Amino acid sequence: MTKLPVPEQPRQRARKPDWIRVKAPTSKGFAETRKLMRDLNLNTVCEEAACPNIGECWTKKHATVMILGDVCTRACAFCNVKTGMPRIVDKTEPAHVAEAAAKMGLAHIVITSVDRDDLPDGGADQFVRVIRELRDQTPDTTIEILTPDFRNKHRQAIEKIVAAGPDVYNHNLETVPRLYPTIRPGARYYASLRLLDEVKRHDPAIFTKSGIMLGLGEQRLEVHQVMDDMRSADVDFLTMGQYLQPTPKHAEVIDFVTPKAFDAFAAIARAKGFLMVASSPLTRSSYHAGDDFARMRSAREEKLARAAAR
Repeated sequence: MTKLPVPEQPRQRARKPDWIRVKAPTSKGFAETRKLMRDLNLNTVCEEAACPNIGECWTKKHATVMILGDVCTRACAFCNVKTGMPRIVDKTEPAHVAEAAAKMGLAHIVITSVDRDDLPDGGADQFVRVIRELRDQTPDTTIEILTPDFRNKHRQAIEKIVAAGPDVYNHNLETVPRLYPTIRPGARYYASLRLLDEVKRHDPAIFTKSGIMLGLGEQRLEVHQVMDDMRSADVDFLTMGQYLQPTPKHAEVIDFVTPKAFDAFAAIARAKGFLMVASSPLTRSSYHAGDDFARMRSAREEKLARAAAR
């Protein structure tokens, strides 16, 4: 008698430790922020990437706007954003972003996007239009952008965007080079590093920022090497946070890194010369971005003052 194969049992996701748990958002401020995003037909990475800090940030009327739609042309193993063929670019989006910034009274805004490999410029023109609209409508708001890698078109994209004058240019390396084939298969580690380097070459005064996720199986010395690579590109601000598996189909969490380990990585990063380091299990690229920008700007001013006094 032929035995039927035993169905494979689905693997259970690792239980989150206490330090990674957050409360469900219920505040009035959260509801108001969500309504404003819906009224203006804006997408946010807070929702699309299932950010654990959404309750805290939206309560404070902070949101990271995701332009160029909510469908990405890539399929990274860590990301919860939908993959497919995106819709046409919304020409009203820049004005809506500026309106949202004005209504929320934002002193600092973070603008990111999906990957748009279908567009000739990768979506760079839309970043430029958003920056210009913000400068026109909310001139006192500082602007931080978090861009994709603009695969095979990054030089012209960087030239356009840097010329528009954002205050902070962020592009995340996401993980160590060894894990790129499985975690970020549509990208190349050294291409992303080169992008950050070229941003500084175009404008040495601009603040640059990059981040990685921990808990994907990276080794300690690999993380140290990524820090060195970032410093070789003159990156000012490093963020490190715990990777969380959005759904069972995404990459698994290999390890929940302890707060103490995050603190140790932060100490090493500061010793390597970063102006600003944010490192904790719940750290994300735009978490406390406004406060961190103010501290980073002060740190540069102090560094320049010390150099001038020598």
